[in-house]
Amino acid sequence: QVQLVESGGGSVQAGGSLRLSCAASGFTTRGYYYMSWFRQAPGKQREGVAGIASNGQRRYADFVDGRFTISRDNAKTTFYLQLNSLKPDDTAMYYCAASYGTILYEIFYPSRYAYWGRGTQVTVSS
Repeated sequence: QVQLVESGGGSVQAGGSLRLSCAASGFTTRGYYYMSWFRQAPGKQREGVAGIASNGQRRYADFVDGRFTISRDNAKTTFYLQLNSLKPDDTAMYYCAASYGTILYEIFYPSRYAYWGRGTQVTVSS
């Protein structure tokens, strides 16, 4: 049974930083897989933030603009999202999602993911 558990959210002032973690249990990273961070603000659609594939390729949404970094630990069982230079517009629930297989252009399509965490809240005040 695959479980994804996010942590690390919180409240910060604009310009601050947070490091989100996604602990993946029951999810094997020895084959092909991909994992992404999504976010959803109240009244808005869920949107992709950053994604990483098993071959190490990373992709970021345009609004990231160099402020966020997605990474994974050596055991590849925990994924991270480093959030720097946070803005009030970054306020949202952040979710990690993962799936097996390969992906190219659809890494930010929520329908392509089989497993989701419950989210961690990030609140940025001005």
